[in-house]
Amino acid sequence: MNFTGMSATEKQILIFSFYRDAELRGARLLFNLLGHMKDGESQLKMTAHLADETRHAYLWTKRIADLGGAPVLIDDGYQRRLGLRTGVPKTIIDLLALTVVVEERAQSRYNAHIALPNVDPETMEVLKSVMKDEPWHLSWIEKEMHEIAREQGNEEQADTALARYRTIDREVYATLAADEAELMRS
Repeated sequence: MNFTGMSATEKQILIFSFYRDAELRGARLLFNLLGHMKDGESQLKMTAHLADETRHAYLWTKRIADLGGAPVLIDDGYQRRLGLRTGVPKTIIDLLALTVVVEERAQSRYNAHIALPNVDPETMEVLKSVMKDEPWHLSWIEKEMHEIAREQGNEEQADTALARYRTIDREVYATLAADEAELMRS
């Protein structure tokens, strides 16, 4: 990407649009999981998690609007690239493992952003609000994935799926990292 000539505000809007896109695509993944996890406890947790993801997307959309902009439509973001590499998950374990990896990446990206110097207070507030949900998202999904794999008599399947998706995640994120770092420097 060429960021020459973009103002600092335009760069922020682009970064936040990437975050928004990832949250919306994560919500879509969770919505798909709702049809596969039918027990009451999973439905409750999944619905709460889905509500968090859509709230996160709202917070990024609101932050963009507060900067005087509109979300940039992201047609080649992290989750799209990840999906092209992983293909359609074929099992509930794969869906849950992919969700864990996506949540890990979101947490990592937000932590990196929080650590930057000169993050404005309004953006810091959004980052902290979003980050407070991430530990729970990761723990309940990973626990559920291992429990289902254990019930299916193949706990190794969960570890294998996680390893596979983490490898793909690192490769995909590397394709975005340089552009994102350049954007963050401004």
